[in-house]
Amino acid sequence: MGMLNPEKVLKKYVPMTETAFYILLSLDEPRHGYGIVKHVEKITKARLLLGSGTVYGTLTKMQKDGMITVFADEERKTVYERTDIGMLILATEINRLKELHENATKYGGDIDDYQNI
Repeated sequence: MGMLNPEKVLKKYVPMTETAFYILLSLDEPRHGYGIVKHVEKITKARLLLGSGTVYGTLTKMQKDGMITVFADEERKTVYERTDIGMLILATEINRLKELHENATKYGGDIDDYQNI
């Protein structure tokens, strides 16, 4: 059935790679692989362009680990959605990123002085 122990999955995925984070984030609604690629491209203003090999490799791994599941198998397109474990992982990572942002803002000094170096 795959890895459904939340502790093991948390250890494996948090901190997340940016690719895994955006793939999981983009499953705020069921999407197929190409839909994920286009959504990530849009929300990162084309800063992050995911290759299909990367996306499908990550989706396969996440499915095996119980983070996502197949929502529907349409004609030649598999549509994925997040599971409860996937939501737990995403929430944990978002909280970690919030802490990073808070600490960067609090202790980062005047980073604006370095923006254009």
